Amino acid sequence: MAYGQKILKGDAYKRAAIKRRHIRIRKNLSGTAERPRLVVTRSNRHIVAQVIDDIKGHTLASASTLDTSIRGGEADKSAQAKQVGALVAERAKAAGVEAVVFDRGGNQYAGRIAALADAAREAGLKF
Repeated sequence: MAYGQKILKGDAYKRAAIKRRHIRIRKNLSGTAERPRLVVTRSNRHIVAQVIDDIKGHTLASASTLDTSIRGGEADKSAQAKQVGALVAERAKAAGVEAVVFDRGGNQYAGRIAALADAAREAGLKF
């Protein structure tokens, strides 16, 4: 262990690992106006998807489980992630976005992340 390095336990260790992976992934990903970045942020309760143009630094479209149309449902988390994926794809297409670069945010491509991505693809986003 390096001098001055903190010893992390439990959830803090997991969050630090996700952060490290996200930094490593982001070195090679960048969104443009033609092909913005679809960023997925996951917490224990919620999932957020944003379509971001990195050159301008603007969010073009977003959706999350905190939206009133999704929040009222009785669905499980994977079903809510599918709804978020379909909603963000619909909003991105309304903003004129056809293709995106997928940024999984350091999370594994499985479960809720994969459900959101599959729903966005089915709704017409290309990545």
